[in-house]
Amino acid sequence: MAPHSISQRSKIIALFAAFAAGALVLVVAVTLLAPPPRPTVTSTGTAQVGGPFRLVDQTGAPVTEAILKGKPSLIFFGFTHCPDVCPTALFEMTEIFTALGPDAAKAQAFFVTVDPERDTPESLKDYVSSFAPQIRGLTGSPEAIEAIKKEYRVYSRKVPLKDGDYTMDHTAVVYLMDKTGTFVAPFNSKRPPAEAAAELKRYF
Repeated sequence: MAPHSISQRSKIIALFAAFAAGALVLVVAVTLLAPPPRPTVTSTGTAQVGGPFRLVDQTGAPVTEAILKGKPSLIFFGFTHCPDVCPTALFEMTEIFTALGPDAAKAQAFFVTVDPERDTPESLKDYVSSFAPQIRGLTGSPEAIEAIKKEYRVYSRKVPLKDGDYTMDHTAVVYLMDKTGTFVAPFNSKRPPAEAAAELKRYF
């Protein structure tokens, strides 16, 4: 082989070796400088709604989150001086329990006040007596109401009126809890009662 060819070949080998060494350095540098892989986060898909509470019902009997176990529950937050949204929601629940017929005892509902200042057990007893017997009114101290509102992500705010009285702005959602006391989803009560009752039966 001619000396010129050997020299040319040596140059090619030297260039390739230099390139390979450079590529190895680059790979090592990228590996060292790259951020560590993020840990895998597994989502359950269940919103964190609900939790412990200590309230009293319309008879003055103490009630905790344990009451939610054993039956599917519908929960609505409102107040007895509510002009339209609250009585409408409770009337819709009453229609659903009526549509359940003999199965009505297999479900329950709770009307939780956001206005404990006015909604005593006595006033709640009078108020819920106009609706299905499966609907129980719940109240408590302002601190206890604030605690359950936080657990259920409920918003409410006192709104002064011109005559010195006040009303309440509040979340108007019906919460569906399964018979383990776990939040399922907002429940659509604004549909034919038989349709809503059929969905509720799925959680018996």
